[in-house]
Amino acid sequence: MFVVTLAFYLFATVTIGSALMVISARNPVHSVLFLILAFFSAAALFVLMGAEFLAMILVVVYVGAVAVLFLFVVMMLDIDFRELKQGFLQYLPLGVLIGVVLAVELIFVIGSVALIADQEALAEGQALPLTQGNIEALGRVLYTQYLFLFQAAGLVLLVAMIGAIVLTLRHRVGVRRQKVSDQVSRRPEDVVIKVRPGVGEGV
Repeated sequence: MFVVTLAFYLFATVTIGSALMVISARNPVHSVLFLILAFFSAAALFVLMGAEFLAMILVVVYVGAVAVLFLFVVMMLDIDFRELKQGFLQYLPLGVLIGVVLAVELIFVIGSVALIADQEALAEGQALPLTQGNIEALGRVLYTQYLFLFQAAGLVLLVAMIGAIVLTLRHRVGVRRQKVSDQVSRRPEDVVIKVRPGVGEGV
C-alpha cells in the first residue's frame, strides 16, 4: 500500500510539473516533449486506478499520434513565434479571468455529476459486477447511454480535421495538379492523334 501511495504522489507530481512546463517553456519543441511526459504520467495514474484500457488509449492515441504530430508540425513549419507572442501581456488579465471562470464551472459540474451519480447508486443499489472488466463496462456505457454524444464527438473531430486541411492547403504556381473531372470526361479523340505515314517516313 505504501508503494502504491508513493507511486501515486510521484506520478502526480511529474504530471503537474510537466503540465506547467508545457505552458511556460520558451521553446515549442520542449513544450511538446513535456506534453508527452505529462501523457505518460497520466497513463501511469490510470494504471494505478485499475483502468488499464484508458491508460493504453492515452498512450496509443495521444502520445503515439497527437503529440508526435504536434512535434512534427512544430519542427517542420516555419512559424515566427515572436510575432505570435506580441501583445500577449495586453490580453493576459482577460485570459486569466476567463480561465478562472472556466475552472469554477468545471468544479461545479464535476461536483454535481459525482453527487448525482452517488445518489443514484445509493437509491438503486446497482454496482458493477465483479466479473465485468473496465473495458466491457466502458463499452456498454459509451455505446448505449452516451451513443449520440459519442457520434457528435466524432463529427466534431471530422470537422476539425477538414478545417485543418483547408487552412494548411496551399496552391503553388507551376505545380501540376490532378483534375479528376477532366480525366473522367475526356474522350479518346481529344488525346490520341492518328497519323498515317507514308512509305519510308517516320512520325
